[in-house]
Amino acid sequence: MLNRILDMGEEQIVLDLGLVTEAEPENIGFPQQKETSGDSRLDDAVSANTLVELEEAIIRDGGCERCGLAEKRNKIVVGQGDPNASIVFIGEGPGGDEDRIGLPFVGRAGKLLDRILKAMGLSRERGVYICNIVKCRPPGNRDPLPEEAEACIPYLLRQLELIKPDVICCLGRVAAQNLLGTNAPLRKLRGKTHIFKGIPVLVTYHPAYLLRNPAGKPPTWEDMKELLRIAGLPIPEKYNK
Repeated sequence: MLNRILDMGEEQIVLDLGLVTEAEPENIGFPQQKETSGDSRLDDAVSANTLVELEEAIIRDGGCERCGLAEKRNKIVVGQGDPNASIVFIGEGPGGDEDRIGLPFVGRAGKLLDRILKAMGLSRERGVYICNIVKCRPPGNRDPLPEEAEACIPYLLRQLELIKPDVICCLGRVAAQNLLGTNAPLRKLRGKTHIFKGIPVLVTYHPAYLLRNPAGKPPTWEDMKELLRIAGLPIPEKYNK
């Protein structure tokens, strides 16, 4: 079987260029949200006309306190990227580096994501927007609790409404399960095109997982090529095999 090597700086990804099995699109529901009447911050956020207005509504006056994550956070991590992005990447939540700096995916996993984006011909400034299910760091980097994700989902929905991406990529199990409203394991979510509010959604491995398990990099790159195809963006010629 033909193999190529994609050099991503410190990481090298062996691309398996074998056949990729096509999967039928799958529609998955979304959990119902609680009533939010009387929350002026939320009302302003969900009626924001730009991503800048949305972020201002979330962080003003000390920042959102819709869930318990506000108690121990350092900075709210709203998102970063192109407001007209073709692809939105969604992770589970900020880690320690993100909580300290206030931007998504800035640690080791974020650097790997940046190298993947570069190989795709994209960057945080062009064609891509990056955000998370929750905007504040869960203590000890644990998974967000259901009530924490539910409290933050309206902000994410407004981000998606403003950006209008061609495709969404969920990075890891937690992001996929929360966005798609499912308990299915990642192995059953990968390799399919899901639909969320009319937007195609692909699920792939979280960059942190790839740092621990390099064997996940070849299938991740196949996912990235599929993202480009759905978004109508060119696959870099040297990898379009």
